[in-house]
Amino acid sequence: MTKSDGNLNNGTLYLVATPIGNLGDISQRACEVLKQVEVIACEDTRRTGKLLELLGLPTQRLMLANEHTEVSVGASIVELLDQGQDVALVSDAGTPAISDPGERLVSYVIAHGHRVSAVPGPSAVLTALTLSGLSTQRWAMEGFLPRKGQEREARLEAVASDDRTTIIFESPKRLKKTLTDLAAACGADRQAAVLRELTKLFEEIVRGSFSELSEKFDDGAKGEIVIVVSAAPKKEVSDEAIASALEAELMQGATKSAAVSQVAANLKAPRNRVYALAHEIQK
Repeated sequence: MTKSDGNLNNGTLYLVATPIGNLGDISQRACEVLKQVEVIACEDTRRTGKLLELLGLPTQRLMLANEHTEVSVGASIVELLDQGQDVALVSDAGTPAISDPGERLVSYVIAHGHRVSAVPGPSAVLTALTLSGLSTQRWAMEGFLPRKGQEREARLEAVASDDRTTIIFESPKRLKKTLTDLAAACGADRQAAVLRELTKLFEEIVRGSFSELSEKFDDGAKGEIVIVVSAAPKKEVSDEAIASALEAELMQGATKSAAVSQVAANLKAPRNRVYALAHEIQK
């Protein structure tokens, strides 16, 4: 394992991606790192222990680092790194710190001057995005939505208006409600995909409108679930709306150029179109 030039005498924290369902997806490098590090920090010692057994690796070097302990265990990990020992961080499945514990631990280790290195691999986020059939040019990771209240409503509205593809994680028990809520917020015709049990034997991918998806799934769904939502459709602003906004700016004393710039920014309209309408108004 390599060390950065500035940290030759210190250990490295390795972020190791693990399979999200298919054991064959783990990389050779991930196996090598898990075999060689002195300690493996993990979300669940039983699940990681089982993974190590399947890989034929020793299991006695596990340290619990879940959402409840990752901050408190940070000092212990930094102490190990100070001693020149390497540590691996894994989650139950996929890439650590992506809707899983690890974010705060990584920040803590970096703040204490230690090297952090990624061992890339399986990710439910990227797997779902690429299989969804929706745009991959611009996208956002939403993670789990709040379960109820105004915060949930606000996040649903944000998803509805987002001009990027959005990725949401959900539990089987809440899938039906979330699809219904998304249909109400985004519109029943908005396109999306529901992906279940990715890379596993009973992998299922269903694409369609929220109306269709809501009818397809009930509260009996099982397995790990990802919802991918298409970008909000672009709304074309009317000439009348642009002209009205221009007139308001001009009446307040703005110059033609300033009014055009302000209206183009506010309405997200092409500047040349706004300029042409401003020219018509001032004829």
